[in-house]
Amino acid sequence: MVWEIFEVEAGETRVLLNSFIMADDFAVVFATLKSLLAGFAQRLSVKTDVAGEYTLETKSPSPFPQQKGQPLFFATVKTGKAYVSLHLLPLYMCPKLAETISPALQKRKQGKACFNFKAAPEEALRAELEQLIAASLENWSGKGWL
Repeated sequence: MVWEIFEVEAGETRVLLNSFIMADDFAVVFATLKSLLAGFAQRLSVKTDVAGEYTLETKSPSPFPQQKGQPLFFATVKTGKAYVSLHLLPLYMCPKLAETISPALQKRKQGKACFNFKAAPEEALRAELEQLIAASLENWSGKGWL
């Protein structure tokens, strides 16, 4: 557990606020989300696998000229200060995939391709994320992007 102390001025009164970041809890969230992505690592390439970040990219070069033959970023799980995020680029590039997202998962969505978690997702959300990752992989496979 990491404690941070912030000093805030409220008018003429100084108030000390104690805020804590549950580093251990975030480790569980990270491990849970990483395990979802790791199940698809055989079809992709692991770019980063360090404490707090796990990134997958395509094995083949990008079909887009601006990428200059580099692989396409597929997904990442990253631990931040306030939450653990899962970024799934196919949602950004293929908006139809996002139409299948349930209201429960939609609440965790930030922007077009990011989901934020402060606690490990429940079984139903894990299953939905796994299906969404699989559908994303199949979408890109059908386009020849893997």
